Amino acid sequence: MTVKPRARDIGLTFSGVTGPHNAITDVPGLTVGYSTIIEEAVEGRHKGLCTGVTAIIPRGGSGSIQPVWAGLNSFNGNGELTGGHLINDLGWFLGPVMITNSHGVGMTSHATVGWMVERYQEIFEKDHMWCLPVVGETYDGSLNDINARGVQEHHVLEALNSAVSGPIAEGNVGGGTGMIAYEFKGGTGTASRKVTVAGVEYTLGVLLQANHGIRNWFEVSGVPVGQHMRDDLLFEKEQGSIIVVIATDAPLLPHQLNRLARRGSIGIGRNGTKGGHSSGDIFMAFSTANGQDNPWHTPDVMTLSALSDTHLDLFYEAVVQATEEAVLNAMIAAETRTAVKPAGKTVRAIDHAKLVALVQNGTKSL
Repeated sequence: MTVKPRARDIGLTFSGVTGPHNAITDVPGLTVGYSTIIEEAVEGRHKGLCTGVTAIIPRGGSGSIQPVWAGLNSFNGNGELTGGHLINDLGWFLGPVMITNSHGVGMTSHATVGWMVERYQEIFEKDHMWCLPVVGETYDGSLNDINARGVQEHHVLEALNSAVSGPIAEGNVGGGTGMIAYEFKGGTGTASRKVTVAGVEYTLGVLLQANHGIRNWFEVSGVPVGQHMRDDLLFEKEQGSIIVVIATDAPLLPHQLNRLARRGSIGIGRNGTKGGHSSGDIFMAFSTANGQDNPWHTPDVMTLSALSDTHLDLFYEAVVQATEEAVLNAMIAAETRTAVKPAGKTVRAIDHAKLVALVQNGTKSL
């Protein structure tokens, strides 16, 4: 993995205590994999591919199939997260969480079903089991010929089979490869926080696909930096979305995870977005605690542990802090790309030095 600078590396500061890698993979057992698809234009096939797939596997290499307790929030619904209706009804999902581009959702779901069936073949055959993959998306049609539907089954399997723990790549990788944030190059970003409750230390991590915001809205540490970075503007109005996945090993129940997911909108708001009309701002929170048997074989009476709701403020704070930082990590790690629509337009990575100088100067609103 190529090591790229992160927001803290260039001198930006944030509140809260991070995990060892400041990544969603600090949640024990959780793994992340990518497939990054970059191809130059091929006559008769596509105008250029700049896209990919991200896989988040909550319990990594576990050999069993167990429900993962979860909650959702749609701050602005111009987007998709498949499997959401099941999560809203039952409070859990099975398998990985996948993120790709808007026209790659179908293939990603199809390939993930195949991966699940092969991985747990005996269970699927004996129990007449089915799965409803969780797949989120954001639109990368400026940098990627999205209508060519470049995401193929082998790309999805590559993301799933390459999932690892530890430090993970950011910026132009996985589903975030062709994404744009605040009219700069955006992409995949991650961060984590430690939360201590009643003497026990828990981890909360965020991974997001940043493809949202316009330049005028962009703020860092309360400084309206976007009003002073006016080169290479792209849009007259917001055209993007963001998917935020929040994970923790703390024992939280679905109603509590719904509340965590809602706080993701505050986290992205810290960098200025207003949640524009055309944006899909969708948040998912899950807990790897309370592992249970395959739901086809649950006992008549289930026993779950959960923290008291009175401790949730600590997790709300962690969500807001990690989400804010993950957006900036995505932008700091991103690399300049040339658009396919409009052809030849440059989507630039943010200027690190200028960003830091504006924040340090505390530039006021124009």
